[in-house]
Amino acid sequence: MTDIAVIERDRRDRLGEGPLWSVRENALYWTDILGHRINRLSLADGAVTSFEQPAYAAWIIEREKGGFVAGIGLDIVRLDLPANTRETIGSVDKAIAGNRLNDAKADARGNIWAGTMPENCDKPSGAFYRIDPDGMIAYADGPYTIANGPAIDADGSFLLHTDTALRTIFRFDIQDDGSLGKRQPFIAFERDWGNPDGMTFDAEGSLWVACWGASCVTRFTPEGARERSIALPASQITSCTFAGPALDRMFVTSASDGVDEPLGGALFEIDPGVRGRAPELYRG
Repeated sequence: MTDIAVIERDRRDRLGEGPLWSVRENALYWTDILGHRINRLSLADGAVTSFEQPAYAAWIIEREKGGFVAGIGLDIVRLDLPANTRETIGSVDKAIAGNRLNDAKADARGNIWAGTMPENCDKPSGAFYRIDPDGMIAYADGPYTIANGPAIDADGSFLLHTDTALRTIFRFDIQDDGSLGKRQPFIAFERDWGNPDGMTFDAEGSLWVACWGASCVTRFTPEGARERSIALPASQITSCTFAGPALDRMFVTSASDGVDEPLGGALFEIDPGVRGRAPELYRG
């Protein structure tokens, strides 16, 4: 039985997402998309701070030059914390009413891969984009109903991306010019596995997936075989990441929206039994 710690703080997330380990700050960042907040946990003293945003706070990624880049509503912005000031780099899906950004990761080339989705999760109006270091935004794939959980191979040769509504994780080769190859199904979730949400690779090349509706995170082998799960005391598990100087701690986000659960929306810490990889930085 894995020990589970609940991070103490004064609120629960409506839709916790996008956990990010900051090496330079020894801190964990994550978002509350529906709560319009970016949260920060100091691993030095356990202090939690929160920064309110003007719209859906989809994701946050560190910049190589310092500071952060974040997905707020449909805008990609440079974000200065703790000042909490924003400068818009660009926008996506502005012509599609009711869409928002949802999840993103940086790759080893310094790009960001980000998905969009409808606010009501009710139609395939979302897409998948690449944001280059120069700020150019390129359409990569679509359509998506619930674009989720990019995870990128250590050498940048392929990435995984999910449509949670289809209960499928897809694999794409990354071409030399940075574009994506053909979308190929990689893991199709069985009904009792829940729905695949946020995900991350560990140092051994295995994939950890937050399982919405199934109260767990699940580890899959590099070949896509289901290896083991760690149960959690909330049903709507949304994402996970490795953290800490040794990258041997795992933090897991969850959601309280639509459920009446004492620990829905909590931030959890578990012992994954393996080490992870440090996140890549955006070079823009």
